[in-house]
Amino acid sequence: MPTNTQILLDSRPSDAATLSNFKLVTQETPALQDGQVLVRHHFLSLDPYMRGRMNDAKSYTAPQALGEVMGGGTVGEVLESRSPLFTPGDKVVGLGGWQTYSVVNAATPGALRKVDTTHVPLSYYLGAVGMPGVTAWYGLVHILEAQAGQTLVVSASTGAVGSAFAALAKTRACRVVGIAGGPAKCDYATTELGFDACIDYKQHTDAASLSSALKEVCPDGVDGYFENVGGMVLDAVMLRMNDFGRIAVCGMIAGYDGKPLPMNYPALILRSRLKIQGFIVTEHLDVWPQALQELGELVATGRLRPRESVAQGLAAAPQAFLGLLKGQNFGKQIVKLM
Repeated sequence: MPTNTQILLDSRPSDAATLSNFKLVTQETPALQDGQVLVRHHFLSLDPYMRGRMNDAKSYTAPQALGEVMGGGTVGEVLESRSPLFTPGDKVVGLGGWQTYSVVNAATPGALRKVDTTHVPLSYYLGAVGMPGVTAWYGLVHILEAQAGQTLVVSASTGAVGSAFAALAKTRACRVVGIAGGPAKCDYATTELGFDACIDYKQHTDAASLSSALKEVCPDGVDGYFENVGGMVLDAVMLRMNDFGRIAVCGMIAGYDGKPLPMNYPALILRSRLKIQGFIVTEHLDVWPQALQELGELVATGRLRPRESVAQGLAAAPQAFLGLLKGQNFGKQIVKLM
């Protein structure tokens, strides 16, 4: 069995995460038992939710254990199998974590899934046709309940979730406005992702200024908002929400370092009769097949053209992850392992 390179969570951050919180190690891969498969990872997914798991705090999932491999989505190839469910050469998506190889109990529900790379590149199963894409689909369909002609806004609009959200919303004849950081990302949002407009939040120092810019591109208000950021951005959008508007809360990356994120206009929830709902997409596995089918078709037909930021080699994962938390990525952040 091959030697495996891994990145462990070595310590918990007290404020912002740092490189010192991670540790690179190598160890021998255990021999396969009956029912297990050996997977060689080709790509590793880096996602904002991982920062929350680094804290030893109550959340919707257990904290990342110290001294253990950092958890995360992976795509790769089955090298060896002692399970009738998989054969060597199968391309698979799973939760192999920050390591080069993983030994997987093939019969465990959700542990490993075969994927077809005929029309969808393997790495896209970590983004547009994976968890981020399904996240966008669920928030759009089941919380925002998008209807033709409505105006929808999404923050972090050029990331894996935001780009999928735009494609899905446009197929439903919605007007879609993005919020992103920097002119290059905003240009990409409108010229390649199909956004009707995109606002550069870095040009605004407070919620009032950002909300004023939003009013210019959403003169009829905002019917639905997909939230990935929180803080000033959430305040700005709430000021523009129409009566009975809906807000799907997927992430609060502005607060992932543990600092409180106050809401400055909570009275708007009552005044505008807003529905605000947080959700965790892994709690809705029943919708994944339908969502993945639609997302796969959008990619295969060129209506969803996601962008990827690719870090090279497992050792680069911690720095790429820290950059992701600061918005330095452009599109879905992945690590290429081979």
